[in-house]
Amino acid sequence: MGVAFVMIERRASEPVMPLSLFKERNFVLTTGAGLLTGIAMFGTLAYMPTYLQMVAGVSATKAGLLMIPMMGCMLITSVVSGRMVTKTGRYKHLPIIGAVFLGAALYLLSTMTWDHAVWITCVYLGLMGIGLGLTMQILVLVVQNTFPIRMVGTATASNNYFRQIGASLGAAVVGSVFTNRLIDLLGERLPAGAAGATGDMNSLTPEAVSRLPQQIHDVIVSSYNDALTPIYLWMVPLAIGSLILLTFVKEAPLATRIDRSEGASDAATVEASVEAVAH
Repeated sequence: MGVAFVMIERRASEPVMPLSLFKERNFVLTTGAGLLTGIAMFGTLAYMPTYLQMVAGVSATKAGLLMIPMMGCMLITSVVSGRMVTKTGRYKHLPIIGAVFLGAALYLLSTMTWDHAVWITCVYLGLMGIGLGLTMQILVLVVQNTFPIRMVGTATASNNYFRQIGASLGAAVVGSVFTNRLIDLLGERLPAGAAGATGDMNSLTPEAVSRLPQQIHDVIVSSYNDALTPIYLWMVPLAIGSLILLTFVKEAPLATRIDRSEGASDAATVEASVEAVAH
């Protein structure tokens, strides 16, 4: 289907995704970095709330609230980095720093144990939020700063498309690997005859696990932890790959004017604030 899509897009008079986008170095680099970041981000987000319910024994509501450090740090750094770009016109270093934070956070998440303090997990998630806040919207800015105004919408949508592909891959791959590892670990660690008490995989809800005998409860919780945390370590190369790609981004002067002369009724040049471009 991918090959067919490329063949059709090459011949289409009004292509959905013009292949000329991929002639721009910055578009290719930031799109690749966005895809890798999306895999890491959503691979973590998809299972962290359930992890907190199962391992920390908190409710679904509290597990959601424990994600606030990540989203809060992401919000703050997104605003701060946007203001920095507005003030200085420089942007290349920010997503590079963000990739470092992302890689460090993934590594730290891989070191979690089933009996560690919840606040430690929150700190690690906060570091991940810092990395994402320094990265995600800056990648979109680079794309928008690369193309003329008539191409900005298409380029932005195409960049977001590949990020969503990364999100789908992250959730699907992490889920598949995690489930297979959990089944194997439970098969190895559960005492003989305990399978009848635990039921099948679909019955391993946090509430059901909390009612099990302590010995079986600890085995399941530790297996859940050991099945998931190594996957975060395996995702560290994604952050490293994103960092490498971003080092090759060519930092062009940040646009301060939007030229609407092409296709407009007059040749006027409309002033626009850098802040509007940055956000």
